[in-house]
Amino acid sequence: MAKVNVSLDAELVVEVMVLAGVGSPQDAVELVVRDYIARGHRTEARVELTDQNLREVEVRPQDPQG
Repeated sequence: MAKVNVSLDAELVVEVMVLAGVGSPQDAVELVVRDYIARGHRTEARVELTDQNLREVEVRPQDPQG
């Protein structure tokens, strides 16, 4: 996998290290990025499930009125 070097504010990285409980700046930032990606996938899955449920409601035949 290709590697990318990014410059970040030291205070920001230290805060991430403390919150993640990790001693390495590289590991801390990687954990945050992986968590962000996983959260996005979970959100997509929930939205997809909601969309499917809404489609099922729209497809159901309505009861005769009148």
